[in-house]
Amino acid sequence: MFSTKIKTRFFDADPAGIIFYGNIFKYIHSAYEDFIAGLRLKRNYFLDKDFVLPILHAEADYHLPIKYGETLTINIEVTKLKRSSFELSYKIFNNKKVEVATAKTVHVCVSKNTFKKIEMPDELFNKLNSHLQNLND
Repeated sequence: MFSTKIKTRFFDADPAGIIFYGNIFKYIHSAYEDFIAGLRLKRNYFLDKDFVLPILHAEADYHLPIKYGETLTINIEVTKLKRSSFELSYKIFNNKKVEVATAKTVHVCVSKNTFKKIEMPDELFNKLNSHLQNLND
């Protein structure tokens, strides 16, 4: 499991001080960038000339309001891994360590030139595999 922290900002909130529902995707994407940086890949795949990893599916469930000024802890686990795609699951906790939301994203590896599905580079696959959640635990 990978964990990172994100501070909620006033510009992300509605007049009641509750974070606008769509901003959860901004928070989990920031956590995703931190996760990828933590893999310490030899090449920066965000700027790679050969492939990209667009998101095919994203979902979120909210359990409690997320408020302005909170520092969220976002835990990421690789929950599915195939040669051309992977799924990440996110658990989001507030300052009181209470789970306030969950989310999931599915990414696919495609050629940057043709946008057709390809196998992801071995280095990325192997690093993701080392984070694969054992669902039998």
